[in-house]
Amino acid sequence: MVSLSTGVLLGTALLHLLPEALDRGMNHHHLFKWLLAGLLFFFVLEKFALLRHSHHHEHDGHDHHHGFDKHEAGKGGLLILVGDSIHNFADGWLIASAFLIDEKLGLLTTISIALHEIPQQTGDFLVLLNAGFTRAKALRLMAFAGCAALLGALLGFTVLAQFPEALPIALVLASASFLYVAVADLIPQMQQKGAVKEGISQLLFITGGVVLVAYLASILHHHAH
Repeated sequence: MVSLSTGVLLGTALLHLLPEALDRGMNHHHLFKWLLAGLLFFFVLEKFALLRHSHHHEHDGHDHHHGFDKHEAGKGGLLILVGDSIHNFADGWLIASAFLIDEKLGLLTTISIALHEIPQQTGDFLVLLNAGFTRAKALRLMAFAGCAALLGALLGFTVLAQFPEALPIALVLASASFLYVAVADLIPQMQQKGAVKEGISQLLFITGGVVLVAYLASILHHHAH
């Protein structure tokens, strides 16, 4: 799932979101400036533990020390709650901006985010369980954080509908988010598995993710006509 998510995020960002921003008339110099700013912004958020997109937990095969999950969960699950809430808010905003540009792009962005969220939310759930939370409390925390996506979507629709000229910038920032997660978190996690056989499998799933995005885009484009 991590390898597949990498391909989906890279494919959506580089094959659809960024080209759409250019098609909307955005100057390519401005595009790369906003892309750089977005990457640095997500780096700062993660540096101050305000953004979580880790899939690591004590029993994921990466030899994490005992107590790793308790540390990751933070006091009362606050770290996961805050990090996931910010992440989900951003996802909601990105989905809203994509739908305002084009229904097909909105569906593709939603599917891409959903595919990535499966391994992320599974990892966070296991971290909370291994840190001593009950299943019920872990689910409540994650559901609460998930509500931030609705807030992000509502705010995104409201703000971006009033300022449509900001839509290309929103698409570039969405691309920055996808690229940062793929390059800063997912790919380094896969590189910890050094066997050639493992690498071939990862490459196939990454390629599969890119192909899946292209296939979904072609289906959505076909139905639109």
